Amino acid sequence: MPLKSPTEEDYLGIYSIMFWTLSLIGVIKYASIALKADDQGEGGTFALYSLLCRHMRIENLSARDADSSGVSDSEGQEKQSRLGKIFKKSVVARRVLLFISILGMCMLIGDGVLTPAISVLSAIEGIRAPFPKVSKSTVEALSAIILIFLFLLQKFGTSRVSFLFSPIMGMWTLTTPLVGIYSIIRHYPGVFKALSPHYILMFFSKNGKEGWQSLGGTILCITGSEALFADLGHFSRSSIQLAFLFTIYPSLVFTYAGQTAYLIKHPHDHEDGFYKFIPSQVYWPMFVIATLAAVVASQSLISATFSLVKQSVVLDYFPRVKVVHTSCSKEGEVYSPEINYILMILCVSVILIFGDGKDIGNAFGVVVSMVMLITTILLTLVMIVIWRTSPVLVFLFCFTFLTMESIYVSAVLIKIPEGGWIPFAISFILAFIMFGWYYGRQRKVDYELTHKINIDRLRVLLSDPGVQRVPGICFFYTNIQDGLTPVLGHYIKNMRSLHKVTIFTTLRYLLVPKVAPNERIIISKFDLKGIYGCIIQYGYADSLHLEGGNLVNQVIVCLQDFITHYSGHLSCDETGIQEELTNLEEAMNVGVVHVGGKTRFHIGQNCSWFDRIMLAFYEVMHSNCRSSLPALGVPLPQRMEVGMLYEA
Repeated sequence: MPLKSPTEEDYLGIYSIMFWTLSLIGVIKYASIALKADDQGEGGTFALYSLLCRHMRIENLSARDADSSGVSDSEGQEKQSRLGKIFKKSVVARRVLLFISILGMCMLIGDGVLTPAISVLSAIEGIRAPFPKVSKSTVEALSAIILIFLFLLQKFGTSRVSFLFSPIMGMWTLTTPLVGIYSIIRHYPGVFKALSPHYILMFFSKNGKEGWQSLGGTILCITGSEALFADLGHFSRSSIQLAFLFTIYPSLVFTYAGQTAYLIKHPHDHEDGFYKFIPSQVYWPMFVIATLAAVVASQSLISATFSLVKQSVVLDYFPRVKVVHTSCSKEGEVYSPEINYILMILCVSVILIFGDGKDIGNAFGVVVSMVMLITTILLTLVMIVIWRTSPVLVFLFCFTFLTMESIYVSAVLIKIPEGGWIPFAISFILAFIMFGWYYGRQRKVDYELTHKINIDRLRVLLSDPGVQRVPGICFFYTNIQDGLTPVLGHYIKNMRSLHKVTIFTTLRYLLVPKVAPNERIIISKFDLKGIYGCIIQYGYADSLHLEGGNLVNQVIVCLQDFITHYSGHLSCDETGIQEELTNLEEAMNVGVVHVGGKTRFHIGQNCSWFDRIMLAFYEVMHSNCRSSLPALGVPLPQRMEVGMLYEA
């Protein structure tokens, strides 16, 4: 509270600001508008980016195939907006859109660090009111222990403990407004006159700069709104809207009104405002409920962080980490051991190093305001490009929310020296990792496209008398679709062989949440005996494990169907079809091997200093990240990696 001597009118003005922030941003922007901007059931800033890319028919910048954006025929046939054409033609515009989306993701991941820290720390801080002798270091240690325990439980999955979440949040949303109503009746029954917006004007006209600075704390009233949007992949739109509009929103309105009524009666007792206005008779039950609710709130952001990292990994914007699906029925419920322990270390470090709740609150305010602003920008583009909303309504939406959120951002940015730099530091590190990985992957794709092997070159390599066609099936993994990876030529020249049945397999990630099962596996045939192509398509919310069986069995079934269908249209030679099917069956009986490239950059003397730094950083990440083959469920004895140096 920057105000030196707050008065009754000041508190009424602050409550009016909080009420209208909750109503406009929470109810109108998120519950009524943002939740409708889902990408086939997925929510969050990355889903908005995916939605825009598909409808503007622009490809993911990490992909080089013209149709890699995953645009459906119906979407591709619709008349494109003028703004969509600008994005399609301008590389700069697409990169700006990508940068904004990545910044939103990085900030939300930073939210996954700060939310557990500030939620648990604020709840445990309540123990100091009845026991003033308890030191801050003790509170920090207890908070750290609770967080460590919470992160250790993540490997069991949210479903194992989610049956406790509803009762906990039910108690929270029921008890806090009841305490608020009690406080209103006891201290200041007329508090709801602050719903009139003129108290906001009075507040700023009286306090000026100090009033503007106080917005850095007021913004915290809307925390969790972005998680509400991001959780769209876990819950239905109607369930989120009902839960927010009929439980969370009225609960917050009455709770903040009760706190305001207490502060008007005790104007200088604004430290630890939540616990101060709780009656002593119910203090400890409320302390327990608040602590449990803080844990549930932390869990929601941790789960959202896992989902964001998974989306980044499958679209090749983040180094491959282990992603485990902890639920058989809920595709979006994932867990990453590496990310989990990194988050745990960061959360505990934030508490122990920046134990002052004000510093963490300042950092939290920066995250909340920045993510809200980015969501507004992306939603405006959705309204213009996809929904074709009336220009008047677009202007009202954009002007209202950009103005509100820009004012909030300006107020929290002055807190950068007082803890506000924490999310920027986290986001910078994450953005550097994502850019380094993206840059290295792009350079590899460029090299592979330049040195790719076409069908004529493959025919020449196989015509060498010294190259043998050995029995069995080989899944040869390649990153490009228009041609074959140069690793193939390196393999044939050194191994002097190729399997009788070779399936060049490409994992293709589309900017869609899920790919239909009948579109998952696409088979093609090369003009060479026993040589086939296979594209396995995934959306960013899909599991890499194929449903209903393992990878080999499903591909072979699709291949058998393709051989019959393909040969039947080109020839009536049933003998040839049967021979091809027999060769495939014999190869299956011999065995299967999965071959992937283990490529590295050779950084020569002619490389620029920028390439030296970025490619060396990429190689460090690439050497320590996981292979994509284990994610497909390929058994270790069947895996083989072929090393090759790419000239940078």
